[in-house]
Amino acid sequence: MTNPSVFPPNQVQLRRAVASSFLGSVIEYYDFLLYATASAVVFSKIFFSSLDPLTATVASFGTFATGYLARPLGGVIFGHFGDRLGRKRMLVLTMTLMGVASFLIGVLPTYEQIGALAPITLVLLRVLQGVAIGGEWGGAVLMSAEHASSRRGLWASFTNAGAPFGMVLSTGVLSGTAAVVGEQAFLSWGWRVPFLLSILLLGVGLFVRLRVEETPVFEAAGVGGRATRMPLLEVLRNHPRTLLLGVGVGLSAFVAQGTLTTYLIAYGVRTGFTRQAVLNGLTLSSALAVVSIIAWSALSDRVGRRPIVLAGALLMAGFGFALFPMVNAGSVALLVIALVLGQALIHPMMYGPLGALYAELFPTRNRYTGASLGYQLAGLGAGLGPLLFAQLDASSGGGSTTTISVIIAVCCLLTVVCVLALRETSGDDLTSGAPAIRAATDA
Repeated sequence: MTNPSVFPPNQVQLRRAVASSFLGSVIEYYDFLLYATASAVVFSKIFFSSLDPLTATVASFGTFATGYLARPLGGVIFGHFGDRLGRKRMLVLTMTLMGVASFLIGVLPTYEQIGALAPITLVLLRVLQGVAIGGEWGGAVLMSAEHASSRRGLWASFTNAGAPFGMVLSTGVLSGTAAVVGEQAFLSWGWRVPFLLSILLLGVGLFVRLRVEETPVFEAAGVGGRATRMPLLEVLRNHPRTLLLGVGVGLSAFVAQGTLTTYLIAYGVRTGFTRQAVLNGLTLSSALAVVSIIAWSALSDRVGRRPIVLAGALLMAGFGFALFPMVNAGSVALLVIALVLGQALIHPMMYGPLGALYAELFPTRNRYTGASLGYQLAGLGAGLGPLLFAQLDASSGGGSTTTISVIIAVCCLLTVVCVLALRETSGDDLTSGAPAIRAATDA
């Protein structure tokens, strides 16, 4: 069990912090994953229309990956100022940046209208999305974790639960728009509607977020006079092994996420399923994942982070070899079962506890930077995975997925090794000035 904090819990602020973190994560991932879905089913046709279909898909996933490449940069930038100035200020900025970038994607001219300038601008806006979400996650997790006096895994998990809920919204709005306006109108202008709606979500999110106070843990740390001047350098100098192990712990969860929520969309459509069938399965599994993430994370408060993440990694290593045969069977029912098993049951075991775990790896003075950088470096797996898999698929002519399954399994085994190298952190006190695993990993 988590040790009680020395600060009495403010239940009103805790509820606001959790609601703000969940809603902020929903908005950020709605925008970010909306791009992921659109990159698989739309962007290859309207921004890379001069290429053949398979090459266009690779190019589209390439622009998708740039957002993930920019996420560590966002983690460093917003983590630096979040550790020095406070979590809340940075979260207002990240939410605003994401909402504006997504809205601009919704009004971006196509390749046929402005030529090469269209994909170039698309990439630049995608980079801004990546920077925004790179700074959002760490701050949102800390707002919940540092407000909580107990059950830190449960409360921090609402940030991660916002990701699949954002996927539900993005795929639901995207597929709903396609169903209403029809295929031709959807490719012409209908795909823009979900992006334009981002501005409305931004208004709601800012209203909630501005009502949350700064975390008591951060305020008690006396940042005004004792904050580290360069949090990044302190993390790299004092906690390098902790950072590397943290990246390894989260890598397989992101590779699996990229496979199940991005690559499988394009793969399923190419193997004969309708786009709507794949999106429906993804929407269902994402909705179930919201509950599953919270449930597994709550359990990690009782049995520890390590057992839950270990079990998920081992299960995913095996499931990776069953995933594509289930999809290749051509049955919509098997496709849905594969998505539910992978995204709604196994993946949340690896992903849910990460919110609390990353917060527990670093001391308050550099926690925003350390947690953000570790999480976002691991998150590269979700961006680079689909790109790599699409290239492997193209080089083999779409004939084999065994190599993809092997890569997933190797990443999962890396997670197992890294988790075993960490001690259990669920009982640590975030008010302590020492990193959770300094003696175990950074000696």
